[in-house]
Amino acid sequence: MEIVQQILFVAALAATIWYITKRVRLIARAINLGRPENRFDHADERLKTMLLVAFGQKKMFTNLLVGVMHFVIYAGFIIINLEILEIILDGILGTHRLFAPYITPVYPILIDVFEILAFGVLAVCVVFLCRRFVAKVNRFQPERHREMTRWPRTDAAIILTAEILLMIAFLTWNASDSVLRDRGVGHYGELQGIVPDFLISHYLKPLFTGFSDTTLVFYERFAWWAHILGIMAFAIYVTYSKHLHIALGFPNVYFSDLQPKGEMQNMPEITKEVQLSLGLPVTTEPDGSQTNDNGEQPAEVGRFGAKDVQDLKWINLMNAYSCTECGRCTSACPANITGKKLSPRKIMMDTRDRLEEIQQGWKTNGDDYRDDKSLLNDYITAEELNACTTCQACINACPININPLDIILQLRRYRVMEESQAPASWNAMFSNIENNMAPWKFSPSDRFNWAEQVNESK
Repeated sequence: MEIVQQILFVAALAATIWYITKRVRLIARAINLGRPENRFDHADERLKTMLLVAFGQKKMFTNLLVGVMHFVIYAGFIIINLEILEIILDGILGTHRLFAPYITPVYPILIDVFEILAFGVLAVCVVFLCRRFVAKVNRFQPERHREMTRWPRTDAAIILTAEILLMIAFLTWNASDSVLRDRGVGHYGELQGIVPDFLISHYLKPLFTGFSDTTLVFYERFAWWAHILGIMAFAIYVTYSKHLHIALGFPNVYFSDLQPKGEMQNMPEITKEVQLSLGLPVTTEPDGSQTNDNGEQPAEVGRFGAKDVQDLKWINLMNAYSCTECGRCTSACPANITGKKLSPRKIMMDTRDRLEEIQQGWKTNGDDYRDDKSLLNDYITAEELNACTTCQACINACPININPLDIILQLRRYRVMEESQAPASWNAMFSNIENNMAPWKFSPSDRFNWAEQVNESK
């Protein structure tokens, strides 16, 4: 019987690794559809940002209570999963609590810590479910945010429920195992005097005292399999879920933009054209691209701005896969607050949905799959783009430094420069800037009169 369990476990583990590897490659390929951009500079600063924002959860603590609860889930996920190493080795080797005899002094302490975190994760997940479906926090409700359709809400419910069930399986497994150890049943009894009762599961032991030895062994094995198979299934499901940020949150923060939040990145092709027309030496752009100083024209530009995901930068596509759909960006967006259709969260969700659609096309129609759809118009409308004030509130609010504004700006640039679809008020402003060096229609010589009036009024 034991050898059968080992064979089944190895088969399940191999299938999980194979499927996750396949899925990761597909996601990496989708991210690589984006245009190249150097994000490997300033390694020290990037590492510091990652430690503060991703590891230290710095931005989550703007709301202390929610920040603490999120940290419990985050810490629990990382630390509890350390025990998976023992479970995997037990499953492969057919052993039981492999590490216990070798690290006897610290083993109970480790499991006690795991159980405290498991109980914390369970409690916080219940609270988060209540926040979504009982208290109905505004940023999760479809009545206010049209991107929160059935699937995003179902996805969140599946994840939170799965975590609750995994923690219950973990705690009841430890409790049933402890009862078997007390009774001296089979190999469980071999750990008497080596493994004591654990801090939380100790209180669950009365639930199992009335079980026969056979029933108790059955439940212990059931809980053990439920816990590890649940983790495997969870790991696969995460690659389709908004919880992919568990894996991508750290690299997403590491590669996030280091420029000051108010600084917009100019299009290198346009900058070069202006410098050449003014007889200025052509400079090196932030992305590292260069051109000659001898007056030669730069290479022809394929497309100004972005129409589809292939025109965006690779970091934009990683941002889309890293989005947690928490809605903090949308809650901070002044355009959304005033009733406009713009939702930064929807921008990121639409980008990911478009990438997933392309992935499905690769599966069914081959690597050369093309369709007549695009991110602009089919997913994101001009009304949404034009509502953005570029205030950067969405970027500041994001817990993992996602930048919806960068996508918005690239899509707007395409509409303005490729389709000449700028609103009339924008065209008037562009004309004034070109002719008067200011957004308003007055003589260049009067440009700084307003500043003198402001100073006089002080």
